Amino acid sequence: MKLSLAIVALALAVPTASYAQDSTAVSNGKYPNTFSSGSANVSPFTNQSKRFNDWSISAGAGVPLMQSADLTSIKNGNGKNLFGYSAYVSIDKAITHAFGLKLQYDRGETRQGWFNTKDAAPDATAVGARTQYDALSLLGDINFSNLLRRVDNHSPFRWALHGYAGIGTIAYRAYQKDATGQRMVTEIKPFQLGSMFAQAGAGLKFKVNRRIDIEGRLMYVVTGDDEFDGGGDKYSAINQREEQVSDNFFNATLGVTLKLGKHESHLMWHDPLQEIYYKLDVLANKNQDIEVCKKGDADNDGVCDDWDRQLDTPAGARVDGAGVALDTDLDGVIDLYDKCVTVPGPVENNGCPTTPTGPVVETETKLEGIEFDLNSDRILPSNTPILNNAVNYINSSTGSYSVIGATDTRGTDAYNQKLSERRANNVKNYLIKNGVQSTKINALGKGEKDLKYPECEPATKCPEWKNRANRRVYFEAK
Repeated sequence: MKLSLAIVALALAVPTASYAQDSTAVSNGKYPNTFSSGSANVSPFTNQSKRFNDWSISAGAGVPLMQSADLTSIKNGNGKNLFGYSAYVSIDKAITHAFGLKLQYDRGETRQGWFNTKDAAPDATAVGARTQYDALSLLGDINFSNLLRRVDNHSPFRWALHGYAGIGTIAYRAYQKDATGQRMVTEIKPFQLGSMFAQAGAGLKFKVNRRIDIEGRLMYVVTGDDEFDGGGDKYSAINQREEQVSDNFFNATLGVTLKLGKHESHLMWHDPLQEIYYKLDVLANKNQDIEVCKKGDADNDGVCDDWDRQLDTPAGARVDGAGVALDTDLDGVIDLYDKCVTVPGPVENNGCPTTPTGPVVETETKLEGIEFDLNSDRILPSNTPILNNAVNYINSSTGSYSVIGATDTRGTDAYNQKLSERRANNVKNYLIKNGVQSTKINALGKGEKDLKYPECEPATKCPEWKNRANRRVYFEAK
């Protein structure tokens, strides 16, 4: 019986252990199939792509104590304190970081009743028993520490609480001894319907190193058999003492686990949440400062010397992205020194055009007005050429001019008056900035009293192009 169970356990263990020596992951560089997430970093999950060891072998020994039976191993039951022995060996496979399977072989002897069967019966009424058993079971292994561990717990992960439960087949020989002598009262063969049993319990593991764990375990074994305790036939006088039909016992063991594989850590000791939060903490604590302007900014123009094409820009000059001082009219005088920023002129005249001799020909130069957006005094970029032409016209003339602002008929009279004044002053300031003498021009606002199209009162009577023509600034000779 013992030999047959051992052979079965070995036959099941050999093929599984042959896969225990997994190797370092190597990617073949192939693009994933259509069932993947589509990422180029996805690769098939094989033994070669594993990062953790997931196979181990465990062995241990302990003491079984009959607890629920007609003959028990404890003094406050149907017997006195009697200690048997037990041993186990298992092949363990981690499926995930929190769940695994164990194929376990148990062997042991329970001792129960009022005396040890190795001793003589103390009196004619005393009964002692012992049961030698062999069991093969498949156990589920739940790692509660990985399931319940807080993500902000950064203490060393050396202890782990495991829970076990499973079923299997058990074979045993039960012996009974009294004043008349010792005899075998029950024998059960393995792999029969009546030989099924279950066990469940918990274990506390301690990681000694990457290869070895030690574990204290307490299991509760449910035999499902009323004759396991050595009470004889289920209708015997002894087996009639208690009503339960299953003789159950505790099995306390101390064992060691050898983790197989070439990786540094075992899957059951790895918490993926801890790994993720650790990497996030590393990134959060990492110095993200980037050193810029290693060579400095010698001319203090806001452009680093590493890519500054003009390292001696004058103080106060506006520059482009390459650190070159701006010259809007491209006349060779940078805007900082150009008195006429948008009108080309020689360097000798501070970037302004020189006054031409002779009369101004009206057919060649016109003094035109500009239009504005609704409720706005901003000079539009499209009007810049018109105003630059006005600069040339006024500078070439000997007269003086009024810059007159106007609005359409939307809004109140008071608001439109102020808006027209702002428009006129903006144009006046633009002209002065670009080289017109302030004594030659003045600004005047007429509000909505000076309509180019008087029929547009109210504004709803006219198309928008006429209303826009009313929103204007124009020039008038004094």
